[in-house]
Amino acid sequence: MNKHVRIKCLNNHKTFSIPRGTSLYQIAEEQKIDLPHPILGAMVNNQVRELSFEIYNPKTIEFIDITHKDGIRMYIRSLSFLLKAAANEVFPEATLRIDHSVSKGFYCELHGTKEKPSIDDIFEIGSKMREMVDQDLPFVQIKDETEDVISLFQKNGLNDKVELLRHRGQYYSTYYNLKQHIGKFYGYMVPSTGYLQVFDLNKYFNGMLLQFPSQRNPEEVQELVEQNKMFEIFREFSHWNRVLNVTNISHLNAAAKNGKAERLIKVSEALHEKKIAQIADKIAEKKDEIKIVLISGPSSSGKTTFSKRLAIQLLVNGICPLNLSLDNYFVDREKTPLDENGDYDFEALEALDIELFNQQLLDLLDGKEVSLPKFSFETGKRLFNGEKLKMQKDNILIIEGIHGLNPQLTHLIENTKKFKIYVSALTNINIDNQTRIPTTDNRLIRRVIRDYRYRNYSARDTISRWDSVRRGEDKHIFPFQEEANVMFNSALLYELAVLKPYAEPILLEVQPNQDEYSEAKRLLKFFSYFKPMQPREIPPTSILREFLGGSSFSY
Repeated sequence: MNKHVRIKCLNNHKTFSIPRGTSLYQIAEEQKIDLPHPILGAMVNNQVRELSFEIYNPKTIEFIDITHKDGIRMYIRSLSFLLKAAANEVFPEATLRIDHSVSKGFYCELHGTKEKPSIDDIFEIGSKMREMVDQDLPFVQIKDETEDVISLFQKNGLNDKVELLRHRGQYYSTYYNLKQHIGKFYGYMVPSTGYLQVFDLNKYFNGMLLQFPSQRNPEEVQELVEQNKMFEIFREFSHWNRVLNVTNISHLNAAAKNGKAERLIKVSEALHEKKIAQIADKIAEKKDEIKIVLISGPSSSGKTTFSKRLAIQLLVNGICPLNLSLDNYFVDREKTPLDENGDYDFEALEALDIELFNQQLLDLLDGKEVSLPKFSFETGKRLFNGEKLKMQKDNILIIEGIHGLNPQLTHLIENTKKFKIYVSALTNINIDNQTRIPTTDNRLIRRVIRDYRYRNYSARDTISRWDSVRRGEDKHIFPFQEEANVMFNSALLYELAVLKPYAEPILLEVQPNQDEYSEAKRLLKFFSYFKPMQPREIPPTSILREFLGGSSFSY
């Protein structure tokens, strides 16, 4: 039997042989792999692995640091465990809940304490975290029979994780040990606490904000950005989750198992309808002033369906909406700005004829008739084909687009005449108390399904484009969130359980030798914790129908 295996390393472009059983850490040392930041793990045949992983078969390896998307996930996951351990040492009777992402960090609360934690309490937890970083404690992965892991978790009060382990039905399950603390965070960790040098912990509302570095600038903690409106939306939906007793995946699974799925769907959809009606009522209260409704939000947030449902509610209030498409205000192709790669940057604000757009808005508000432009994407030219628009007294303009909240888009229009709405799918359940579901995952899953069903794109195509989409959002949408008059959360409490049977077969088409395999496998593992729900009770006006089909709206 050959005692050596062949390795191809993408970092140094070398192919070599190693003894069977050699760890990734040993390979990195022997090959003198030097990355800009500490090595956190490696992609092994397009699957993320820890440095302790041992090699027994031929592999293609790429070592990763925090600038890799799986590297930053390992860092944040490990930092979350560190926070849980430190909080448990300072407040042994309390349960830490990492609730949601806001203000460039994770908002967390301690449940089970007599009083809300003070600034001094938060400082003490942060100091304990730094003490454990200085001790360079290892994150030890342990694999044991699932029933034994369940018994251990029950003994340690980790009941939020028990039902998920039972649902998956694996013979063996893994968990981690840090000092005397145990935890499960559904992914790999960095080797030890000594790798977690950059973080901060601050008092925030009734809890604390865990801050961490960004993928692009790992040397510094991301600057805290005030997002009070966003926080209020999360807090409102957290309240509804507690009322419905659905805060984690295990609660959602129990609802599906106990025949309560239909009720959950009906309540979730009713809440959406009520919120949209309330937004229309706010606009109607100032209908003599507000003449333009601007709607923005990131990809796959359901903006189109929201706009159509808002239009119906405005009609109920005696207001007749007119749609104005920003796509027709693109400048001619040769005037389109270029990005850093020399490609046309169609997402830049300068790709639009802002002056013409504002002048036509002013004319419309003055009661004048305007000739609307039409942009041809085939020729890259703007033309006028005779289409005209004139506003009547009971009209209001609805304008949807990524720049909707950017003040420069409508810089000639008085603020009193504008009403700005931010729409996004702000996932409102967690995997468990310490593991949140990223809102970007919710939107990516929606987009994978929609692209496959309606745009003839594979999951691989969608995943490969996603990083570019996210960069555009970071640049053009997220900085202006707080400009909104109102925010609308388009996520539905039940939706991931319904999306599961649609998404899984699409994700399974991604092959192991493709770069996107790691992301597809991560999402498939994520779905393995959900019990599926049937879509039959979802109404035809639901935002989810924009992605699944069966909508009564035309797109």
